[in-house]
Amino acid sequence: QVQLVESGGGLVQAGGSLRLSCAASGRTVSHSNMGWSRQAPGKEREFVAGIDWLGLRTYVADSVKGRFTISRDNPKNTVYLQMNDLNTEDTAVYFCNAGGPTIMRPGTSWGQGTQVTVSS
Repeated sequence: QVQLVESGGGLVQAGGSLRLSCAASGRTVSHSNMGWSRQAPGKEREFVAGIDWLGLRTYVADSVKGRFTISRDNPKNTVYLQMNDLNTEDTAVYFCNAGGPTIMRPGTSWGQGTQVTVSS
């Protein structure tokens, strides 16, 4: 069983940046696809970024393309989501996930989430 803990969320002004981190423990995720999803109030959860286990292939959703970047550090068992040029529509709880069947789909292991709030 893997435990995922997200951090790095907070309040930021529109146009600002945040970097989210997801630390895995319990078992290594160095051979797992990893990803980030988000859920805004009243909306369905949206998968926004994925990365393969080597960190060579990535995917980002059209809604965040050009602004968000996913990366990973396998020795640290950590995945990151760099978010730039944030806008109010990015306000959501962001969840890390592990074990997706592809880099375009979430896995079955989820963290508790970290809140990102973008003010105008």
